[in-house]
Amino acid sequence: MALDKAALPTVVHVIDDDEALRESLTFLLRSAGLNVQNYSSARAFIDVLPGLTLSCVISDLRMPDMSGIELIQHLKNLKIEAPVIVITGHGDIALAVEAMKIGAVDFFEKPFDDELLLASVRSALRKREDMTKRYAERADIERRLAALSPREHDVLRGLVKGRLNKQIAFDLGISPRTVEIYRANLMNKMQANSISDLVRMALIVGR
Repeated sequence: MALDKAALPTVVHVIDDDEALRESLTFLLRSAGLNVQNYSSARAFIDVLPGLTLSCVISDLRMPDMSGIELIQHLKNLKIEAPVIVITGHGDIALAVEAMKIGAVDFFEKPFDDELLLASVRSALRKREDMTKRYAERADIERRLAALSPREHDVLRGLVKGRLNKQIAFDLGISPRTVEIYRANLMNKMQANSISDLVRMALIVGR
């Protein structure tokens, strides 16, 4: 059941032991132009998890063998941050709130409004896309930082603290002119257009 990630860049996974609801959700999402894969249990989903593109997960809360709560916790333990929307039966609001506390992005009571559910899925997909972009940007910045020399790192830390060249020079025991050279080098290596751009990149990775 492994999916072609190139062909299906966005995939919504529907997990529900109720076949009628599962097929209905699948039809609704596909009618909205989304790629969908569905599963009759959380275990069936987990069995093929390593080969999947996880853009969004819609899961029932009450299922035999493994509940929606347990599924969310399992994904959390694996550090998989795909947005999860949970479907709950009448009277299960407390469970749905618990699911939100451990990571679910939204919940819907049965019967739910199709348009509201679709709006929630689209919102989750947008957030997932933004998250993917942030991860890619962070990884790119980390690669650039790895190319800096120890002294360039020292100068960068000074700049992030808002210190002037002469202050950095005093702290490091070098001349202001030498700081200027290190600063020019790290700006080039980091591909920064300005000091604010450089500081922004440093803050993204927590430097």
